[in-house]
Amino acid sequence: MAPEIITNGTDEQCSRSPAGKSIADFPSNANNIEYARSLDACCPLRHFRNEFIIPSKSNLRAQSLSEISASPMTDSASDAGIYFCGNSLGLQPKRTSAYVQNLLSTWATICVDGHFRPVADSPLAPWQDLAESASKLCAPLVGAVPSEVSIQNTLSVNLHLMMASFYRPTAVRNKVLLEFHAFPSDHYTIESQIKWHGYDPDEAMLLVTPDHGKYTLSTSELLATIDAYADQLALIVLPGIQYYTGQMLDIPLITEHAHKHGIPIGWDLAHAAGNVPLQLHDWGVDFAVWCTYKYLNSGPGSIGGLFVHERHGKVEYADSKSETGHDTESANRPIYRERLTGWYGGDRAVRFNMDNKFIPIPGAAGYQISNPSAIDLSCVIASLSIFNETSMQALREKSLRLTAYAEHLLLQDVPLIDGETAYKIITPCNPNERGAQLSLLFKPGLLDKVGQGLKSGGVVADQRKPAVCRIPPAPLYNTYEEVYTVVRIIKEAVS
Repeated sequence: MAPEIITNGTDEQCSRSPAGKSIADFPSNANNIEYARSLDACCPLRHFRNEFIIPSKSNLRAQSLSEISASPMTDSASDAGIYFCGNSLGLQPKRTSAYVQNLLSTWATICVDGHFRPVADSPLAPWQDLAESASKLCAPLVGAVPSEVSIQNTLSVNLHLMMASFYRPTAVRNKVLLEFHAFPSDHYTIESQIKWHGYDPDEAMLLVTPDHGKYTLSTSELLATIDAYADQLALIVLPGIQYYTGQMLDIPLITEHAHKHGIPIGWDLAHAAGNVPLQLHDWGVDFAVWCTYKYLNSGPGSIGGLFVHERHGKVEYADSKSETGHDTESANRPIYRERLTGWYGGDRAVRFNMDNKFIPIPGAAGYQISNPSAIDLSCVIASLSIFNETSMQALREKSLRLTAYAEHLLLQDVPLIDGETAYKIITPCNPNERGAQLSLLFKPGLLDKVGQGLKSGGVVADQRKPAVCRIPPAPLYNTYEEVYTVVRIIKEAVS
């Protein structure tokens, strides 16, 4: 029987005891592998695991291409690796190679005509339409109108593009609010944008820190900080899910609060897209950026995505006639939100006129700069086609249960070191305040033991020095039995 997941209240209202009891209700026999297997057997999404290449333990140990077996995966249960690193790089979908090969075959045969000529029986549109195809597939995952999504560039480049349009500092309002432990790419982007505009990052970067003794951000303190600096803030940039702790911020509430003060707000959704349901359009988010190689499984360094709310993507024109009744050049000039522009952001109806008169595509596509990689887009579309066969709500329901099961097992009989627990979970215990990830903070000196234990057990997991290991069971391909095994290995490593 699946556990009950309690989703009411806030993180401040729930707690964990050191000996541990999770907030989900599990039966007394939950701490054995047979129970985990029973959950897998009745999981309605279990068939999606077969859509991915699960690496074998022998291949995970390989040091050269010559050591890798002909097949990247194994049919042997005993040789199957456990991949718990989807928050860094998702597994390869089996259909990706077919999609990429289709692109390569088109390129090899009809060459440049592949940009425009449809190919019968192909899962891919002509290359000129691939970005739009990817955007349509991605829009439901982030709760957007398709025209509000553009698949292009990489996350950091997209954040630079968004800040070029939304960070418009003045002598009075030039601060950017971000969290104290922002992923370095975000920190560097914001810092460099502030410098580019002639301001001092030491003064213009406003870092929000957790309350004393806490690891996660308090929503109330965050809102209070916005209130206190409202007259000085030019922009807010926050993570939908914080990469280190796995905390999910209250995007709609914080967005609404920023807008009450007239402050634009953008969100880094690198760890949220494909992980949790999002409603960016309904929440009124100004902009968002994300990568596609984590939970969206598009391959290392693959192309990223961005969201621009439709109110910022409008392209309008002044009255077509002047007061004298004659057409004027200025009246026909498009009116749109300022941005960095490029040829591929121009309306395709006039793009090939080559007259250097920029008319942006309405919506997020108008923020495009250049020709996106067709190979990248093929990988993205291959993965998104899998998401299109289910829903983010269904994935979220399984994710909640996987993570709750991991939490339950981790908190049972926690090993003690010098009278203290070997680790503690620093991710919020309220499921509404986290995604698929649980972050474990170990006592000093234990992380290396954990890493070695996981590696020896054929587990790929992420470690953040000096003391944190991130456990993110991905609902598309991870199982309850894998959760059970990973927790067992961790406890054995620190005992």
